[in-house]
Amino acid sequence: MFSSTKNLLSSIVDYAGLFPPAKLDMPEAMANYALYQRTPYLWMLDRFVLAASRLGEFEAQLPSLSVEENPAENQTRIWRLSVILSGDVESALNCIQAINRRDDIMVTAVECPPIPSADIESVLSRIPNGIDAFFELPLDQDWETSLARLQQLGGAAKVRTGGLTATAVPSPAQLGQFILACAEARAPFKATAGLHHPLPAHYRLTYEPDSLSAPMHGFLNVAIAAAFSYHHKITASEMLEILKEPSFEAFQFRVDGISWRHHWLTLSEIENVRRQFFRSFGSCSFQEPVEDLKRLKLFS
Repeated sequence: MFSSTKNLLSSIVDYAGLFPPAKLDMPEAMANYALYQRTPYLWMLDRFVLAASRLGEFEAQLPSLSVEENPAENQTRIWRLSVILSGDVESALNCIQAINRRDDIMVTAVECPPIPSADIESVLSRIPNGIDAFFELPLDQDWETSLARLQQLGGAAKVRTGGLTATAVPSPAQLGQFILACAEARAPFKATAGLHHPLPAHYRLTYEPDSLSAPMHGFLNVAIAAAFSYHHKITASEMLEILKEPSFEAFQFRVDGISWRHHWLTLSEIENVRRQFFRSFGSCSFQEPVEDLKRLKLFS
């Protein structure tokens, strides 16, 4: 596997198995996450996503699971959580502070549902230092004001890239405009929903036998487009072309970087964009992204 692949995809998946369309129960989702920690693809996995209202359920289930020692690090792996805030934010943050006193759990991020831009500062001021704060910005609303607020205050954005219906999937133009605006503002972002697969195509919206299909985005396209935009190497029209590109062969993964047409990303640029800009995407499946990447022969 090339370093360019690992730089682009390291810790890129926040596992959200509790959420639709998978919608697993807590024991099964936690068992999956524990299993993924013991696979060769652990390097792609980041946080376990859950709602703040289910933190108690999570803690209650934890003793029944044993996370094995990681030989590479010679230590017991810590559960890294991304907690979705809802309802009483103050109560949720108190729960997070309490759970972070444990030595086997670490809440490293919180995710806030859409709120008025004027309220962002109030919520951010209550989030403890060292915890990333992602604020969802709906693309069908006035997100530019909220994005400017996040950039000013040091918060991060969250964009919904899919859902259970075709109308929940933003157009490439909408998504491209959002990524370019985040890059211009130097505001980090994460994506959520609808990014199970590396490349854009028609995919089933749910796991139900009678599920409809719809055009969906590819996480490779999003990550590569974000990297080029962050380093100001593409135009708005090229952003659109990258997001819509259906062919894996259009992207060249090499030992020293990634190219698309005449544009080039170095290893340090790829690493920097993942650390500073495109942070991760939430997916209710970890296995699907891994298996699709193996079929593309990005790794074995």
